[in-house]
Amino acid sequence: MTDARTILIADDDRAIRTVLSQALGRSGYQVRATSSAATLWRWVEDGEGDLVITDVVMPDENGLDLVPRIRRVRPELRVVVMSAQSTFATAIKATQRGAFEYLPKPFDLKELLAVVERALAAPPSAVAASEDGEGEKLPLVGRSAAMQEIYRTVARLTTTDLTTMITGESGTGKELVARALHDYGKRRAGPFIAINMAAIPRELIEAELFGHERGAFTGALNRGIGRFEQAAGGTLFLDEIGDMPPEAQTRLLRVLQEGEFTTVGGRQPIKANVRIVAATHRDLRQLIRQGLFREDLFYRLNVVPIRLPPLRERMEDIPLLARHFLDRARLAGLPSKQLSAEAMDALKGHAWPGNARELENLMRRLAALYPQEVIGADAVAAELAEAVQPAGPDGQTMPATLEQAVERHLATFMAAHKDGMPVRDLYERVLAEVERPLLRLALGATRGNQIKAAAMLGLNRNTLRKKIRELELPVVRGLS
Repeated sequence: MTDARTILIADDDRAIRTVLSQALGRSGYQVRATSSAATLWRWVEDGEGDLVITDVVMPDENGLDLVPRIRRVRPELRVVVMSAQSTFATAIKATQRGAFEYLPKPFDLKELLAVVERALAAPPSAVAASEDGEGEKLPLVGRSAAMQEIYRTVARLTTTDLTTMITGESGTGKELVARALHDYGKRRAGPFIAINMAAIPRELIEAELFGHERGAFTGALNRGIGRFEQAAGGTLFLDEIGDMPPEAQTRLLRVLQEGEFTTVGGRQPIKANVRIVAATHRDLRQLIRQGLFREDLFYRLNVVPIRLPPLRERMEDIPLLARHFLDRARLAGLPSKQLSAEAMDALKGHAWPGNARELENLMRRLAALYPQEVIGADAVAAELAEAVQPAGPDGQTMPATLEQAVERHLATFMAAHKDGMPVRDLYERVLAEVERPLLRLALGATRGNQIKAAAMLGLNRNTLRKKIRELELPVVRGLS
């Protein structure tokens, strides 16, 4: 099966050399293992081996420095890099210097064997190694398994121009990932242009994206350059793509299909020389079912999906993130602070509805407001209590977010039915409970005008009318 192909291993940890040698030997490979980069390099120069597996930190040389040298003398020889320094920078450097794959330690043996098989089966690559001397900038922080997978995905994407869709809750760092794709990618010499669909009036989005000619609409006194032209040669980040109106969706789809666009009021096609990275906190598939987002556009944008986990799904990253944000606060001019072990435990006990952004704001607040150098659990608990339950209009405390309010309501509901759930359509019932007051308030705000209510909600008028019937909502026109 393997034709007794030879794997060269370099790692200064004897236990890892032993485990890898045994696992690869059982799979039918010949194995040569060493603790030094110099010995590995001698084997490579002598033409030995069909695949290299190397650690990063070794006594005589950094394994990452070997990768481009190996690529130069034997470009057909695949290199797999493994490291306990499981940071974003390590993943990026391994990929940009020409490694076939990067694996953080500790690794799963089955995954490593699968990587070995893929590497040996892959055709020769014409991609040259790239040494850019990138510094230790860390736009993404965390060593959890979820973040390691994101690092590896982003690292792979830096060598391509593939359209990418980033999904995740607010505050998870979607723009940070988009910037990392640009800053470490092929287009880093070009501009990074971001546009937030939710922050621009619907009637102006097309002109913002594609530009406009003089006189194209009222107030267009001069020709306007759109974001597609501004981002030429670089990356265009379409944030909150789920809020893009239908007309702009159609034009964007045409650009993705044809690779060119025209300005509003213009006739001359302009080549679209940009990489598209889109992001949203909304469920686009749900919007597709509601008729609010084009399915064909979704598949054009969702070529490579990246899901950013909420902070509550990677609690082990909180200490690292907290220290990172305190360092950033210090660099911004705030006093240097540290957190006690008890304070760290208090952070891990919080739900973090605002995700990493909420944690960063908390760290800045602690650095600015508390005089002590080491922040204790009491200070953290006091600040978190303020964040979790702000006062409502009537002076009573209320959940910080709609999500928290819904979660609290559902938890109470389910706790009352511990012996078995009496309903089987809970999902639809919860959606209806949210839709009913939302539509009722929108109709009240527009004095029963369904056209205005549909525009406020971002719904098609027919969809709104259908929901009014389904939910049996009374419609009273001309409310005073």
